[in-house]
Parts: sequence; C-alpha cells; structure tokens
Amino acid sequence: MGHIQDRWYKPAKDAKGHLRLNARGKPVLEKTELYGVGMRYKVRYLDPDGSERSKSFPDKQKKRAEDFLIEMESDKREGKYIDPRAGLVLFEVVAQSWLDSQTVDYTSRERFATRVNVHLLPYFGKKAVGSIRPSHIQTWLRKLQDDEASETSRALYFGHLVSILNFAMADKKISENPALSKVISRPRASRNQVVPWSRERARAVRDNLPRRYKPAVDVPAGLGLRKGELFGFSLDDVDRSKDLAYITRQVRVVAGKPVFAPPKGGKSREVPIGRKLLGLLDEYAEEFPATEVTLPWSHPGGEPTTVRLLMVNGYGRVFRAEWFRVNFWLPALKDAGVEKPTRADGVHALRHLYASVLLDAGESIKALSQYLGHTDPGFTLRVYTHLLPSSHARTRKAVDDFFAEALEDSASDDQAA
Repeated sequence: MGHIQDRWYKPAKDAKGHLRLNARGKPVLEKTELYGVGMRYKVRYLDPDGSERSKSFPDKQKKRAEDFLIEMESDKREGKYIDPRAGLVLFEVVAQSWLDSQTVDYTSRERFATRVNVHLLPYFGKKAVGSIRPSHIQTWLRKLQDDEASETSRALYFGHLVSILNFAMADKKISENPALSKVISRPRASRNQVVPWSRERARAVRDNLPRRYKPAVDVPAGLGLRKGELFGFSLDDVDRSKDLAYITRQVRVVAGKPVFAPPKGGKSREVPIGRKLLGLLDEYAEEFPATEVTLPWSHPGGEPTTVRLLMVNGYGRVFRAEWFRVNFWLPALKDAGVEKPTRADGVHALRHLYASVLLDAGESIKALSQYLGHTDPGFTLRVYTHLLPSSHARTRKAVDDFFAEALEDSASDDQAA
C-alpha cells in the first residue's frame, strides 16, 4: 500500500527515542533539514510490476496528494493503471511505433507514412502524447481546413490520428483518446456519385489510343480491372475452357521500384470473360506478342517472378501509371473531345462503366462485388446503388406475370370442374 511522505516535517522524539505527543495525544512535528525546499508532499506507491513510483505535491495540497494516491491504488485494483510518466513520450515516437506495427502492404505503408509525416508530425510530433487535448486537435483540423485540404483528405488524416492515439491507449500511455471527444467536429469523407462514362466516350478514347495501348480500354471495360491489374494482366490467366479470367496480380511501385503484388486487399478473384473480348485480345496478341517481364514479388527484395504480360510499353517494360497517363491517356482524352479531364476521367472510369453495364443487364450486387474484388457487397451497393435500373417496370411485369399465370391456372381448374 502506498503512503504520503511529508518532506518538511517529521515526528519529534524525546531523549529516549519515544514519540513526543501533544496534549491531544497526537505526535509533535518538527522541521526537517529539507524544510521549505522543493515540494512538501511525496506520494510513494508500487506500480503493478512492483516498481516504486512517486509524485510530489507542493505545500497546502495534501488533499491532492491523498486523492492521487487513492486514484493510483484504485486503478491498480481495476486494471486501469497508467504510469503517469508514460504520457511523456513524444507523439512522433508513438506514431513511428504505430507505422512499424502496420500489417498492410508496402505501398499502403508508404502512403500512411507520407500522410503522418506531412500532415500530423509538424503539429503534434514534438508534443508529449499525454498532453494532447481535444482543443489541440480541433485547432489542427481548422488549420487543415484553412489550408484548403478537402473534407475527404481531412477525414483520412484524422483517421490516422485516431488510430495512433488508440495505439497509445492500448500501450497504456494514455487513459483515453482525446480525438474521440464529443467537442471535436469530426470530418466525414464525402463520396461523389459515380457517373459512368458513356459507351460513346469509351469508344472515342479507344479510337484515339495507339494500337499498342488499346487494351487499356478493352480490359478494364470488359473485366472491371483496376489500373495496376491492367498492367499486370496476362492471357495466361485465362481459362478458355471455362471462359474465366483469374485476377491474381497487379503492378505496384514500392520504394520507387515496380513490383508484382496481389490485387488490392490481397484478394484474387475470377471474372467471366466474354468471347468477343477474348477475340479482341487474341487479335492484339498476334500483332503485339506477350512480353516476359520479371519483377520482384510484393516488395523490391521479394522473390523474382516472371509473367508474360499482355500490354507493356514500347521498351518491353511494365508501365509506370503516371508515365502512361501523361504520354498516352491524356492525349487520347483530348483527341476524344474531353477538354478538361478530371480525376474521374482516369482508367478507373472504365471499371465504373463495367459495373454500370452489368447492373443494367440485371446482374446482382453480390456477383458484381465479387467480380470487382470488393471485400464487402455493402460497399459495392453504396457506390453503385444509384445505377441500379428502375424497378417499376420490372415490378409491374413480375406482378402481371404472376396474376396471368394464376388466372390461367384458375381458368383451367374451372374448366376441369
């Protein structure tokens, strides 16, 4: 059990070493050699590991010292003990530990590190993690807003801050997460409605791409692939007996080096491939034979992996996404009449076109989610729900068909009777 030491006074003793008592039977106190020097009260206690801890309080604050001791002993019993010194560690140290603990892929880890280094550390880095208050966080969010960071970006940076402070809580450096305070106006990621390209725009862009790069339209529009999956696609991934394409890799850039890696989320998938699309790709492969490319798997030090890629650049190497965008995609957009392309006009637009075509044909959200490689059909529904065809006509037809069949059966029964 802990106790409180009075550093300024001690019980007085008589010549025989016995405590001297006053008229009320209480010990008489005498000044120590430390009287008037430093803090008067020192709380001494043992932490859960058995190590002695202490905290000092000034004169006339004995009640605070008593309350602190009660709090420490209570927290130990309830398993909520936080070493008061643990919160002195700098935020930048906790943030680095959090980054080192992430189990996401290398590219995602690089993105996390960039966001933390650019947007969190300049403001919080040199603060003790235990000193961060909701007011600090609200001020930081306001600064991001003044710097014209988008609502979606602010939500992303704030999410990293919440995760880092949760990490500090789990490590018992702080007792609560100040970022979760109700006084904070939490930014919410906005999601613009997906507006798929028309078939005419996709055709116009394809027409204006060099022949070598026309699969940049065919493959995403016909299989719903992401850009990295397009650059990592091989006709060897197609099972012609089942008309299925197996999406097992993408091209990513890690530490400035291209690598092969699993698709987003580490999830491979199979996608039905139409005979017309396969015919187009076979014709392309006759003119531009597949090129063997060897890259490390997952990260620059990974196992070398060789793939016969469908589409490579003019030097027989994998595409760098930005190089392809600047040199081929943007010129094709301009020639197709897209004068001021936005982020929505990237290769990813063809993935949305693929989704809209399937939904318009009556494909289910569950199947579409699998083909797109989403981990949650609910996400697919949230993104594409506005593209679902109107159900009014289908509802009327379904009910009319039901009654037509029911009436026909009823008439047959009447005739039989």
